[in-house]
Order: sequence, then C-alpha cells, then structure tokens
Amino acid sequence: MAKRNRVRRWIQKTVKRKIFWILLALLIFVYLNNSSLLAQPRAGEPLLLAHRGLAQTFDIAGLKNESCTAARIHPPEHSYLENTVSSMRAAFEAGADVVEFDVQLTADDRFAVFHDRTLDCRTNGSGMIRDHTMEELKGLDIGYGYTADGGKTFPFRGTGVGRMPSLDEVLSAFPHRSFLIHVKSEDREEGVKLAQRLSSLPADRLQRLTVYGGDKPIAALQEHLPDLRTMSLASMKSCLLPYIAIGWTGAVPEACEQTQLHLPAQIAPWIWGWPDRFLNRMDRAGTRVIVVRYVDGFSGGFDTAEDLKRLPSDFIGGIWTNRIDRVAPLLKGETERN
Repeated sequence: MAKRNRVRRWIQKTVKRKIFWILLALLIFVYLNNSSLLAQPRAGEPLLLAHRGLAQTFDIAGLKNESCTAARIHPPEHSYLENTVSSMRAAFEAGADVVEFDVQLTADDRFAVFHDRTLDCRTNGSGMIRDHTMEELKGLDIGYGYTADGGKTFPFRGTGVGRMPSLDEVLSAFPHRSFLIHVKSEDREEGVKLAQRLSSLPADRLQRLTVYGGDKPIAALQEHLPDLRTMSLASMKSCLLPYIAIGWTGAVPEACEQTQLHLPAQIAPWIWGWPDRFLNRMDRAGTRVIVVRYVDGFSGGFDTAEDLKRLPSDFIGGIWTNRIDRVAPLLKGETERN
C-alpha cells in the first residue's frame, strides 16, 4: 500500500513537472513569437494619411453625429477647406502619402466629394446632396457656413463657389497619388455605382485606391471589384477577432488579406505582435494598418507632437492625422535623422 502511494506521488510530481515545463515552453514561444524586440526592423518612413486633406480643424468636445462642425472650427491658420482639390494638393505637398476624402451620390448618379449628407451646415444651399445634380452643387459656396466665433464672422464665405469637386475631378487631378475614399452612406446601391465608376480605371490606378464605409456598400464593392482594397466594420471584425484568437501563433486569418485596418491607439498595444511583428505580418498579407486616435468616438487624429508620444518609438506604420502640415515635418524629419 505504501509503495503504491509512493508511486502515485511520484507520478503526480512527474506530471506536474511536465505541465510546468510545457507551460513555460509555451510562454517562451508566445513571447519570442510576438515580441518586437526580436522582430525584423521595419525600414522606411511612417505612412501619413491626411484626413480630408489639409482642412480646418474643429473642437470635438461634446461633438455629436448631427453637429455642424463648420460652426465650431478653431481660429483659421490657413485658407484650405476640406475635400477640395486645393486642400488635397496642399496635403500632398506637406508630406501626405495618402489623402482621405468623402463621397456622396448625386441626383445624376455622380459622386460629389463632400462630407455631409446635407448642404445646410457648410453651404448656402439646403437639402440632401443626393437630391441635387453635380452642376447644381457646383453653384454653391462650400465655405459659407464656417465660423470660429459663434457666427460673428464667416472667414470663408464667398470663397467656396464652384469648389465642390466630383470624384472624377479628383482622380484626374492626381493620377499617380494614393487615396482613401469614404462612402458616407449605408446604401448598397452606392457601392454598386461606385464599383461601376472605378471599374473603368486601369489596374495600377486601382492599386493606389482604398475604399471604406458602411457594410452594405463595401460588400457590394467587394463583389464587383474583388481586387480593390476595402474596409468596413464587418471586414475589420472578420479579421481582428480570429487574429486575437490565433495571432499568438504567428498565423494570419485569411480575412486579414488584402484589406485595411484602422486600429485605435488605445487598443493597438494589446494586439499580438504589436507593433513590428504585427505590422510585418500584415505587410505580408497585403494589408495596410492605420493607427487612429479616437476621442469620444470621433477621429481626433495624431495632430501634435504630444499626440505622437502615444505611438511606439521609431514607429513605421500608418498614421491618421488632421494636421499633416504639423505632423509631417516631425515624423519625416525624425526618420531621416535616424
């Protein structure tokens, strides 16, 4: 009996030791497989994404979806208005690698480059964008509603007539530049019509475009243009949730291939392999990763030197900014010094 007890205790100790060493080996594997300390160093510079080009910024404290952002801008530091050809050109000249802009379907089935569904906030017009033709929209003053002092003055009133571009104009003005196009509706039909428009572009031009937006229009785009890089909330979930489950092994889910991910800065550090191993894995999958800084649910962007301190040192990935004029000199210069 005593001998059997000794054997039993010996077996238990042996099993416990084996479990301990297996768990230790697993922990070491997970660490080595996900630590950026041992990752291949990333070369190049950060990829800078200019949100709406070089534009007027606004106070996002207490912002709601229905808020008129043109009525709460900061005192202007430049004359550029969002989603215009001139603001995009200024953003590229300042150092942007990608410019983001918004599109809305018009009454004549064209795509106007404009943020709001309605005209009342920014322009001297009223009603829905989709109830007006592109020609009618061209006659509006897109700078009409901007004010930094509660409506006492309107510094851009009269300067925006004829400056709302169409998607065609933007693509023609910048044939060799990269863009992130935001479909601002949940209408599947807009995705179909955008696919019809983009399908006429050569393959090398499509490679420089990414489209994101609501699940329904983006799903339609994927069906009609499967080689186009797209992103939606659904596609983000289909990639990141499986990656959270298996990413510790180094495996990348198929749903993470040839897409785009917008990672909030608060969440990114908890992703397996962050930053360099994760970014390298996504690079191999053909996926672009942009780090965003959400404030109260809205895209505040990395707009100051203080904001950039939230990023890992020597970060070589995508960065979302509303102030490309401020951020590009800091990041491009830093990379060159390194």
